Amino acid sequence: MTVSRRALGFWTALALVVGNLIGSGVYLLPANLAPLGANALLGWLVTIAGAMCLAFVFARLSARLPLAGGPYAYVNAAFGPVAGFAVAWSYWVMTWAGNAAVAIAVVSALGLVFPPLIDTPGLAPIVALALSWSLILVNIRGVALAGRVQLVTAVLKLVPLAGVILLGGWLTLRGIGGGAGTIEVQPLAPAAITAGGIATAAALTFWSFIGLESATIPADKVENAARIVPRVTILGAGATGLVYFLVAIAIAFLMPWQVTAASPAPLAEFLGREFGSGTGKVIALFAAISAFGALNGFILLQGEMPWAMARGGVFPAWFAKESPQGTPARAHLVSGVLVTLLMALNYGDRTGQLFSDIATISLAAGMVAYFASALAAIRLLPGDRMLATSALVSAGFVLWMIWGLGLRADLWGLGLMALGLPVYLLVRRDGAGRSAASQGS
Repeated sequence: MTVSRRALGFWTALALVVGNLIGSGVYLLPANLAPLGANALLGWLVTIAGAMCLAFVFARLSARLPLAGGPYAYVNAAFGPVAGFAVAWSYWVMTWAGNAAVAIAVVSALGLVFPPLIDTPGLAPIVALALSWSLILVNIRGVALAGRVQLVTAVLKLVPLAGVILLGGWLTLRGIGGGAGTIEVQPLAPAAITAGGIATAAALTFWSFIGLESATIPADKVENAARIVPRVTILGAGATGLVYFLVAIAIAFLMPWQVTAASPAPLAEFLGREFGSGTGKVIALFAAISAFGALNGFILLQGEMPWAMARGGVFPAWFAKESPQGTPARAHLVSGVLVTLLMALNYGDRTGQLFSDIATISLAAGMVAYFASALAAIRLLPGDRMLATSALVSAGFVLWMIWGLGLRADLWGLGLMALGLPVYLLVRRDGAGRSAASQGS
């Protein structure tokens, strides 16, 4: 059966980037960042700058090598299969482990609209897994269908964020004019500005930029990939960074930090102060849609990466088998099982803490992909001075993120990476055995 591989055009590829960047984090982060005071806003600025450097690196690399696998393809070309495997494995771990956190975020948001979802013992994990597997089936059905889901959810998730930005601007203008009911500018939390505080804030906010490289991974399924992938990578990261920062400013200066820190839904709290308490459920529903869209996009990636690895000869060849629809069905199914196991082992924890723990651990596991991609850019495009500068800044930024994540998350990340070593050795042994058998025949 012949399947059109170039199923993602400009808008669906852009929706993949924006949809993966804007997930649940922007709805949850204000509460976590509020106690950090000015460190939080500085952390956003540092993160946006670092993310844009990374986006530039991935844009240049994808223009030069519009190959499936993104970071894996670039590092494999620059440093060989061992480094390529380490990057791909770490990215894959980050993706499926992160998807467990995103599925939890979907259920948490829905629980504000349908309280029995959270209050009924055992129901929340069942719903989270049902949502995950429904999207796995969507992605197995076809990349074009997954792209349409991504486009719709990407548009919907911008609605409440635009509402926060517009309300913040209106309240500011009303305050300047001295109108009735003027809202005063609120002081930030009294936290001293320190390198550690900014690093902590940056580590938290960088979770919201995981996925800026999303369009590079299914590059073989993007129309005119050498042109479109770089464009959507830069545009998606830049537009998302602007939205994030405007939302952060509005909430930081127009809502008391104590209220923000104590709120389970800071954006809903912000809009509800002006439009009434009923706003909370509406925003919670949009938050669920936002996280659902991100889950869809990252599920696409959790299938594409092991497929690209298998095609490159650094992962079991069994994963390279495609469905009749041209999708990596086997990779999707195995990734889904791993998500299921991770959630089953950990869902007894408090939801908010579980989200935070899984998010930081998965982020720590994936940092090597960003660091190695920056180094690969320097090696593959040595004459590009602007790229070299961006790559060095990116590499330094990633190292800073690793420090900011903390020792516990970094050790867990290393442990997850180490689990890939037996897989690589097994693939090498089988590959050597097949080579010897073919030579002897």
